Amino acid sequence: MAQVLLIDDDPLFIAEQVRQAFPTDSVKVAANGADGIASFRSARPDVVLLDLQLPDCSGLDVYEELRALDARVPVIFVTIAKTADTAIEAMKRGAFNYVYKPIDLQQLQTTVQEAMDIALRMRAPVALQQSLPELCEDDTLFGTCPAMLEVYKAIGLVAHQDVTVLITGESGTGKELVARAIYQHSARSKAPYLALNCAAIPENLLESDLFGHEKGAFTGADRRRIGKFEQYSGGTIMLDEIGDMPLALQAKVLRLLQEQTFERMGGNETVRTDVRLIAATHRDLQGRVAEDKFRLDLYYRLGVFTIHLPPLRERGDDIALLAQHYVQRFSRQLGRSIRSVAAETMDRLCAYHWPGNIRELQNVLKQAVLRAQGVTLLPSFLPPLSDRRSTPPPPADPPPEVARRPAPASCDVERFVNERLITLDATDLYAQTRQYVDRFLLTATLERAQGNFRIAAGLLGISRQTMRGRLRALGISVGHSVELDEDA
Repeated sequence: MAQVLLIDDDPLFIAEQVRQAFPTDSVKVAANGADGIASFRSARPDVVLLDLQLPDCSGLDVYEELRALDARVPVIFVTIAKTADTAIEAMKRGAFNYVYKPIDLQQLQTTVQEAMDIALRMRAPVALQQSLPELCEDDTLFGTCPAMLEVYKAIGLVAHQDVTVLITGESGTGKELVARAIYQHSARSKAPYLALNCAAIPENLLESDLFGHEKGAFTGADRRRIGKFEQYSGGTIMLDEIGDMPLALQAKVLRLLQEQTFERMGGNETVRTDVRLIAATHRDLQGRVAEDKFRLDLYYRLGVFTIHLPPLRERGDDIALLAQHYVQRFSRQLGRSIRSVAAETMDRLCAYHWPGNIRELQNVLKQAVLRAQGVTLLPSFLPPLSDRRSTPPPPADPPPEVARRPAPASCDVERFVNERLITLDATDLYAQTRQYVDRFLLTATLERAQGNFRIAAGLLGISRQTMRGRLRALGISVGHSVELDEDA
């Protein structure tokens, strides 16, 4: 449970609300800024809830003091002013988030949990181990194969150099662990760190999330928002799956890398920042460049220093090393007493081709530990595995003939996902599911709008340009579309 420090001059009402959201013994209360700073010094909390209006000083001044002591502790501001000018200023200085009084307990719990997740990533050390330690840590890069030794060497070479790093490798190989190891061994290790998955955020929200927006920039933008590049100035941001970033947004990222400046959506003010960017992708970026899906100039900017993570099937004896590690880890987590892995079990694990890499290995071994009886992991405890050895994983992008098939008559997402989870042969299930849903949604909406792009885009809540781009990406061609006069 997170240890929460509440700095607020209303010790009765606000403190009572916070204690409803979290166990009483996990919440410490300070009634003014001086006491809050002293409490922060004596016992470093996991998260700070800070009132913007304190009796002895400004909440922003207290925030600067806390940030000087440890910038990795996320600070969530509590404000009663709906104009949010000071809250926005706090976000510009690097605060994690802000909530309004009276406090919405569900929103508070969600915000604190998000802050804790990011704080754990900043603090949890990523160990680089060539052999299996007696006690296994959760966040460890193991390996003795030559390719992994090169990865360790590359991390050591680039960590202290304040340059952009591109991490490549198939899904599930541990790219986020490498990014965190670079951050933790860098000169910015005491500053904030954030990892964002570009493929997991809808296209129309990604730009706002990264660069922020001004009030009125689009429908629903009722106040200014500070983006992550501004909020995490001085720190490190990892953009995972950057190969899936829209082309229009790639241009803004390129400018950020070149000049460390940008404009918020809907604004003209040039914002200056200081962020180290680490990018990761499972895509073949050179191939994406050839297909006009990725900017060549951005590719060169990102590739100042590249680290490639090998797929698990090419790591030889590392499979056995990792298997021992995860069996120990899951046995401890699940309260089992497994002490060894049978030779036949290890043979099966080493012979498998692991299209899902380490993530799939974790999934298989967790299932096996749950099914296990006794102290030895037998082959019968393993879920079904293919007998193939070196079959490459399925391509990240569906072939043209698949992409051009007619849209399904119905959209059964649960069936679609379960079919792929059963076989455990998907390495990009998120992308596959998104394509499956988009194919049905876009074609059904266009049909309902009788081919009118403006009406269809309005129903979807996206721009016509975004819709056309998504149709092209899915390989869907529209033979005839009805457009209104203003479209011409």
